Amino acid sequence: MPRTIWSGAISFGLVTVPIHVVSATEDHSIHFHQYHLADQGRIRYRKVCELEDREVPEDEIGKGYELTKTQVIPVTDEDLSNLPLPTAKAIEIDGFVPLESVDPLRISDGYYLQPAGQVAAKPYQLLVKALGRSAKVAVAKYAWSGRERLGLVRVKGDVLVLHAMRWPDEIRDPAELLPPPVRVSDQEVEGALALMDTMTVDELEGPEFHDRYTEAVAEIIEAKREEKPLPKAPEPEQPARVLDLMAALQESVTKAKAARGEDAGSAEVHELPAARKKTSAKKQPARKTATKEKTTAKKTSGRRPRSA
Repeated sequence: MPRTIWSGAISFGLVTVPIHVVSATEDHSIHFHQYHLADQGRIRYRKVCELEDREVPEDEIGKGYELTKTQVIPVTDEDLSNLPLPTAKAIEIDGFVPLESVDPLRISDGYYLQPAGQVAAKPYQLLVKALGRSAKVAVAKYAWSGRERLGLVRVKGDVLVLHAMRWPDEIRDPAELLPPPVRVSDQEVEGALALMDTMTVDELEGPEFHDRYTEAVAEIIEAKREEKPLPKAPEPEQPARVLDLMAALQESVTKAKAARGEDAGSAEVHELPAARKKTSAKKQPARKTATKEKTTAKKTSGRRPRSA
């Protein structure tokens, strides 16, 4: 059972839903400690008072705001829990927006909102069903960890999920990162779309979506534990330097199909155009005949047809 991070209520107009907040994610990474290389003694960080030059236990440590170099204003957890803010004890919904209107860059960690007891069951389900039927997400404000935050409330199955969000002024302007202007042809865009079609998946599940880094670290730890040779890193593929973007796209489509066991010649939604070859005017064969359409086009342009 995940630990409750925060308890309060969702405020939706005059409707109040008591909830508990629990983390929606788990960390499966392998974590390391720091050790003294000479004797493998554990390196630890101790909290030391700089005035008394001694380690201070946790029950003697509190928060404070440094007003000047010689004056600190103490602030207790009780002070923070009784802030003069309506969002200090409630997640206040301020409005509803379509999910596609929210820049994913602003979305951060996710939390499950659990109804707090039987009294919360009906208003909780009301909000779940209303959000699900509207196909919108709620934008809310709440105060955790020393600051007021912006949040996004959405439905996942039958559960409400709260995503922490960044404020608009926390997103940097990427204008200075833009590349110099270049021209991309329609053929190249169609080629990229064909590659996207080939690489499209129904869901983010399967062997290609798992943490290979953690597995590799676990293999190294196991090999060292059993005093076996360390597993060798695979030789990275050296990609050929492709100057023709269309050729690179065509080869990528072929490789993606082969990786999925598909026929490399099967049709795609977007047909991949062939790359044009540069030929000189001298090598182009002369046209001996003209179709009806070409003859009509020549007449329209004002040119006389050749006489026999």
